[in-house]
Amino acid sequence: MAKWGEGDPRWIVEERPDATNVNNWHWTEKNATPWSKDKLKLLLQDFVVAGSGQEAKVVEIEKMDGEATANNRKGKLIFFYEWNIVLKWKGVCDDEDVTGKVTIPNLSEENDIDEVELTVSVDTSNNASEKLKLFMYNIGRDKIRKQLDTYVKQLKQDFAKGLILPKKGEEGSAVKPDKETVFASGFNKQKIELQTVTSEPKAVGVKLDVKTLDVQERFQCRANELYDALTRQDMVTAFTRGHVKLDLFKGGEFVLFGGNVTGKYGEIVPNKKIVQTWRLKQWPSGHFSNVVMELEEREDHTVLKLTQTLIPAAEFEATKANWSRYYWDSIRSAFGFGSFLY
Repeated sequence: MAKWGEGDPRWIVEERPDATNVNNWHWTEKNATPWSKDKLKLLLQDFVVAGSGQEAKVVEIEKMDGEATANNRKGKLIFFYEWNIVLKWKGVCDDEDVTGKVTIPNLSEENDIDEVELTVSVDTSNNASEKLKLFMYNIGRDKIRKQLDTYVKQLKQDFAKGLILPKKGEEGSAVKPDKETVFASGFNKQKIELQTVTSEPKAVGVKLDVKTLDVQERFQCRANELYDALTRQDMVTAFTRGHVKLDLFKGGEFVLFGGNVTGKYGEIVPNKKIVQTWRLKQWPSGHFSNVVMELEEREDHTVLKLTQTLIPAAEFEATKANWSRYYWDSIRSAFGFGSFLY
């Protein structure tokens, strides 16, 4: 394997007109929230749902809370968006005016468009309103979902353009990203559920059988990049594929994987060392392990040494497998840090 500066193109700084982010190696992020609000308003405001002799129109966007970002790492595009939207609609049925709402609480990368929940309601209940409510439920929801799908496709299309920069000699040609990824509930779009081991409840005061885990993992990146992947909220969100809480200071709390992993920071040495108290949700109540992650930058890669003590013996194999699957493999996939074959 080439050493840094001896021919490995990942580390070569090319001459570029903008002199930034060569080979799209570094993590870059663009705020897509203002664009998204404008696009969603354009797609939904005054949108007419028609069919089966009925018609209703979105007359107001009562609520639009959320945010969106587009990210790039080595030509891999990662999109995050989460919106809570409430639409007011109006129609006529049996010569009666009918008004109601469509609530969209979970438009996010965690759900496919056909999984996005749309709730239809009417302001007053009578025969006419119930007919139009049924129309909006059976026909209106699918048509509104198509508008939401248009938003998602245009988000990816528009924000891919500025995030993937051309290499030397490619300034005049179209550049295609290596891969486009929407991090949600995994590459196979299944919900991440950490492996669990069912064990019998342990009585208070009974000594817990514990074990120690020692592993070394190698990543094709610099130590500061691996440290960022483990401590920057946007990057942790990317490889865990969900919302996280990170208070990066001594005594600060962290919550990952929907609350399945929790703990506190004990010591932080930037780019070198991270010490945590760490537990899985299914462990005996109140029991924490101690985790020490040490980063050592070498000639052509970085070694991460992890020592985890006080792991409940019944949970040892599951914990070891979870580190490999949900941390190391996911970090390599998300940021292109590579895998070694030997």
